[in-house]
Amino acid sequence: MARETGILADRAISALFETGRLISERELDRDQIQPASLDLRLGSKAFRVRASFMPGPSHLVSDKLDRLSLHVIDLTEGAVLETGCVYIVPLMESLALPADMSASANPKSSTGRLDIFTRVITDYAQEFDKIPAGYAGPLYLEISPRTFPIVVRRGSRLSQIRFRVGQSLLGEPELLKLHESETLVASKLPNVSGGGIALSIDLAGDKDGLIGYRGKHHTAVVDVDKKDQHDIFDFWEPLYSRGRNELILDPDEFYILVSREAVHVPPDYAAEMTPFDPLVGEFRVHYAGFFDPGFGHAPAGGRGSRAVLEVRSHEVPFILEDGQIVGRLVYEHMQEKPMSLYGSGLGSNYQAQGLKLSKHFRI
Repeated sequence: MARETGILADRAISALFETGRLISERELDRDQIQPASLDLRLGSKAFRVRASFMPGPSHLVSDKLDRLSLHVIDLTEGAVLETGCVYIVPLMESLALPADMSASANPKSSTGRLDIFTRVITDYAQEFDKIPAGYAGPLYLEISPRTFPIVVRRGSRLSQIRFRVGQSLLGEPELLKLHESETLVASKLPNVSGGGIALSIDLAGDKDGLIGYRGKHHTAVVDVDKKDQHDIFDFWEPLYSRGRNELILDPDEFYILVSREAVHVPPDYAAEMTPFDPLVGEFRVHYAGFFDPGFGHAPAGGRGSRAVLEVRSHEVPFILEDGQIVGRLVYEHMQEKPMSLYGSGLGSNYQAQGLKLSKHFRI
């Protein structure tokens, strides 16, 4: 039986298209609807702008583009987006949400692991990645590659959107109760505060001492739509523990690390990692925060799935130590159980993962 409130599952997302609440320039891709989210697709042009901006309550995004756009790039056949630049791309999907339904967006996992900074913008927006209840209008994606230049094209999918009705977040008592029955993180003494359950960093490494990767500078381009195309060592420097179980984060460097704890998202719930917690240090963790129902769920083939962490330090070098808390997972109720769980025949790239780079790199 469906709840009155909660995150919309795949069946309900399909219904949004059927009722005209979601509109797209062309038919959906076969795998575009995920268990608790919809992948968003780039339109046919990108606007190179001088700087990121917020439309504000009185302006359309197009108003700002008229003033701030430097040039327009045709994405029909693919184009390179350079590091250090900011682009705004109208998306193929637009919304006409009912008055009781809001939405939020997040980069896809592969987007975060490539250090591509993305944020969804709406007309009259006062927050990035937040779509207020009842919003009707276009969607735009701000894109800023940070480490690698990328190739994108019309139809590329860098971001995803979740829809919710009412209040769906679990409070701390409810979260603890769910952990007791479902083991949300593989920890004997879970740290629950701030509405979330803590994850810590693994800096002990695997049997070879590998703890993570640091992105290289001045590399070739990465085509975001092609899997297994690039040699890891052309783009990444492996990092090893060397027995110290600590890592100094250098400012302006990008790291791929992994949580100590395995993560579990039961089928009736969705989770999200808070991207930055100022209480645990001056660094940002996890650009791509959505965890779908079934992630780490044993019947869906996910036993032992850990959270891969995209990490950047801020203004100063920062020492991370093994077991240090680096972020928190918040959980939300689904309105209903999805028809398909993460990893169950969906071609999910990161089920049962440990330390893993994005799908674009050859193992």
